[in-house]
Amino acid sequence: MYVIAGLGNPGSKYEKTRHNVGFETIDRIAAENQIRVEEKKHKALYGSGYIEGEKVILAKPQTFMNLSGESVRELADYYKIPSENIIVIYDDISLEVGQLRIREKGSAGGHNGIKNIILHLGTEVFPRIKVGVGEKPKGWDLADYVLGCYSAEDRKIIDEAQKEAADAVK
Repeated sequence: MYVIAGLGNPGSKYEKTRHNVGFETIDRIAAENQIRVEEKKHKALYGSGYIEGEKVILAKPQTFMNLSGESVRELADYYKIPSENIIVIYDDISLEVGQLRIREKGSAGGHNGIKNIILHLGTEVFPRIKVGVGEKPKGWDLADYVLGCYSAEDRKIIDEAQKEAADAVK
């Protein structure tokens, strides 16, 4: 069994922002695999189903990005999931728009959501799929950038990257 957690912020204010690429990718995975992500528990919206014959829990933590570890830990404890079976999907500003980087373990790399997950799980050993959202422009505030929306051109690239990330989960 796996937990696949996409990181983001809850609420319509944050929909389609760079920081919510994890939520959007979970929505895509859910649609492709007929999994309804509607239950509310463990500080998350989640749903269960099967991908390639493997039972999965798809989760969108509702704690806001910087406290994502609270939800991920509750899910891991409740379902008795080892950290190596927790896949986290999130935005990365150090990657070009649409570029993916998949790692089995690693540091937070400055990402506060990942820092919190590492804190709550007590380990850096969990697979992650980073989706590049591009570097913030010079002079921009980081929060304004990641909470901003994509250009029309970047939106097309991100849509394709989410498809690739969904395939990578398999």
